[in-house]
Amino acid sequence: MAKGRRKHVPQRTCIACRRIMPKRALNRIVRSPEGVAYDPTGKAPGRGAYLCNELACWQKALERGALERALKTKLTSEERIALLTVAEQICTVQT
Repeated sequence: MAKGRRKHVPQRTCIACRRIMPKRALNRIVRSPEGVAYDPTGKAPGRGAYLCNELACWQKALERGALERALKTKLTSEERIALLTVAEQICTVQT
């Protein structure tokens, strides 16, 4: 009987707390030509950055500029507000 190969699980790092987790367990923020937005599918084209399901990580990434560095862009105030709104929805639903 042949042993089956284990399926490869992509790993990503939260840009705020630096924990390494499976890609599916993190939330992707994407920078595209349209701007910066939350990517629920994790497959949108553009430069991406990953955050945990903890509100503290989202706030830390926005306050300290980690998200701007990871995406190599400057966030507008509308984008910041939109991301915080998404963070509050995601973090209250999953915790």
